[in-house]
Amino acid sequence: MPAYLRDPSAIYQESFARIAAELDGVAMPPDLAPVFMRIVHACGMPDVVADLDWSPTVGTSACQALAVGRSVLVDTAMVATGILRTQLGAGSEVRCFLDHPEASARAQRDGTTRSAAAVELWRPHLSGSVVVIGNAPTALFRLLEILADGDPPPAAILGFPVGFVGAAESKRALADGGHGVPFLTLHGRRGGSAMAAAALNALADLGSP
Repeated sequence: MPAYLRDPSAIYQESFARIAAELDGVAMPPDLAPVFMRIVHACGMPDVVADLDWSPTVGTSACQALAVGRSVLVDTAMVATGILRTQLGAGSEVRCFLDHPEASARAQRDGTTRSAAAVELWRPHLSGSVVVIGNAPTALFRLLEILADGDPPPAAILGFPVGFVGAAESKRALADGGHGVPFLTLHGRRGGSAMAAAALNALADLGSP
């Protein structure tokens, strides 16, 4: 076996040193640079930074919402599992309704995915929340439809759905839509729960005392 690092702290420090070296000279907004680096750390692909798109106020808006204990609404248990609760503000809850019986019933009735149907159950918690979508394009599409209907908006949307059908289109709709909600997204087919959770954790870390 080759020699390898074993100390967790040393591994973490070396990882981010290498990420910083590979991103040297890449233009990033100063307030979101730590978030971008955490996203790269989660996927191992520094080139994703070129495909990130964001609102100028997404960092401030998300940090403020997390600091005062707003809900974090997620599309999958994988995203929920990746979120570090210790970084969230007091009273903040991570809510996932994908396995709620009502989500299955709605999906069958409406002829849609459980992910999209579960977004309907976000409505009582949506206002001022932070939405984190790391898997399902249909969840992001449905969220945008709800916002177009005039529901109270979240404080921020982190849109990282992944896949070959609908992922790129849903993220383009997020970036191009007139919903007025600050957002962070990764254009194209790439995305996933690890990157979505990493982005949320980084923002929570920025906003913590």
